[in-house]
Amino acid sequence: MRKDQEFFERRILTGLIVSKDYLDRIHKFWNPELLESPELRTISEWCIEYYKKYNQAPDRNIEAIYMEKLKAERIPKSEAEYIEEILSNLSDEYGRDRQFNSPYLYDKTIEYLKAKELEKLNDEIKSLIEMGQIDEAEKMAQSYRPSVVEEIAMGLDLSTKDVLDKIDRAFNETSQQVITYPGALGEIWNEHLVRGGFVSFLGPEKRGKTFWLLELSLRAVRQKANVAFFAAGDMTESQMLARICIYIAKKSNKEKYCRERFCPVGDCILNQIDSCTRKDRNCDHGIFEGTGIDSSKRNRAQFVNIETLKKKWEEFPDYSPCDSYSCKNRQGSVWLKKIPESRPLNAKEAKKKIRLFFKKYKRRFKLIAHPAGTLTVNEIKNCLDTWEKHDGFVPDVVVIDYADLLSAEDSSIKEFRHKQDHVWKSLRALSQARHALVVTATQADADSYKRGRLSLSNFSEDKRKLAHVTAQYGLNQDPQGREKALGIMRINEIIVREGEFSADNEVCVLQDLPAGRAYLESYKEARSSPTA
Repeated sequence: MRKDQEFFERRILTGLIVSKDYLDRIHKFWNPELLESPELRTISEWCIEYYKKYNQAPDRNIEAIYMEKLKAERIPKSEAEYIEEILSNLSDEYGRDRQFNSPYLYDKTIEYLKAKELEKLNDEIKSLIEMGQIDEAEKMAQSYRPSVVEEIAMGLDLSTKDVLDKIDRAFNETSQQVITYPGALGEIWNEHLVRGGFVSFLGPEKRGKTFWLLELSLRAVRQKANVAFFAAGDMTESQMLARICIYIAKKSNKEKYCRERFCPVGDCILNQIDSCTRKDRNCDHGIFEGTGIDSSKRNRAQFVNIETLKKKWEEFPDYSPCDSYSCKNRQGSVWLKKIPESRPLNAKEAKKKIRLFFKKYKRRFKLIAHPAGTLTVNEIKNCLDTWEKHDGFVPDVVVIDYADLLSAEDSSIKEFRHKQDHVWKSLRALSQARHALVVTATQADADSYKRGRLSLSNFSEDKRKLAHVTAQYGLNQDPQGREKALGIMRINEIIVREGEFSADNEVCVLQDLPAGRAYLESYKEARSSPTA
């Protein structure tokens, strides 16, 4: 058996072991004889038996099934050892179920099984021809009907009972979140960070787009997702690798960012002005008593700025910020935490941290960097095909940093804005074909530098970008630099394909960029228009 065949058959087996959704779809026409490996055929039969009995994927129970079969059946020693080795190598996939990319595996399985059927048919026809039975060979060729893929070519008849299973699948697939966040940020975008989604960030230059793409990527890894990250020319491989290490280690490799400094933490303005009435409040005093600040956002910028908070930190060393995040009266604000001086991150420590990170979360992160203007969507697809073929890597999340730097393959497209439309349309197709969440970023127009909140009008080059994304979010900070100094980023809705959306719907996110962290926590402020 070829190595690529073995990789894919093991991928099929992984789906049978960990994914109920995959079993729901495949068990109806499963034929283990189409697998080359007898050991894989044996395990696949165990999975189908378990599914039919319990209506679940066996997942970790496959090891117990193996032990039972080993005792009850006479499995040859060599076969038993090979099965044990297979199950041991698949152990990192246990518990993934909803994170496992079953829709994509199903599509590829249909292609594979169809090819196997045709190979078998071809061998039989060839054998008849060699025996001189030409008429029989012709009849066999003309009478061929694919057995395992009949439903694919027939389309969907909504009047039959078959549609009921597909409705369940449709609701599950469209709501299958690949990455989730807690709190206010989760409320604004979790439902759009789904398999098959195409999400982008809009922001002016140096607004932290790459930080956010890395944040989403590494959070996805922590939540058992495989990630493919394509750097399209904004940063080199070395720069990207350094940022990843900084994120994981939570400290910079530069001395100036490792000195004693302040980092933002969440608080409540009611706590700060001493008007909180909770009995379990953290402290018995505020920091803005008698200053004239109120609970609205109207005059908050006058008091909640980096210099004032530093002074208040010195003046009230025993003040404790509110940590009652679920309080219905909470009105988010920011306080400061002092970070002690540390040694800059070096290569030795970085290697140790990155090994422990990926050992803990047992997921895979593929990174590839291209010079600016050389990466195309076709090259991304070819790269994904190569990874899948040679080492079985299938991403749940595909990140492109960033889409504006991609080139269009079609040389007949001359105008730049039409090239951009072609790129974005191709990225949308990629998210659909791969059943993966595709995330990217795009540059805002020149007017965005003067605005406190981005809107639909701040697209650059071609507004058709908005037609292809399933959601786009703006990265906002006030032009005066107050929020940047505090470590606050405001994220707002630019466009959302499903449901209502508004550019005024935004959340505040606290950041610690010296430690590589674009997200610490989030909250909603009192509604008010930011300074333009």
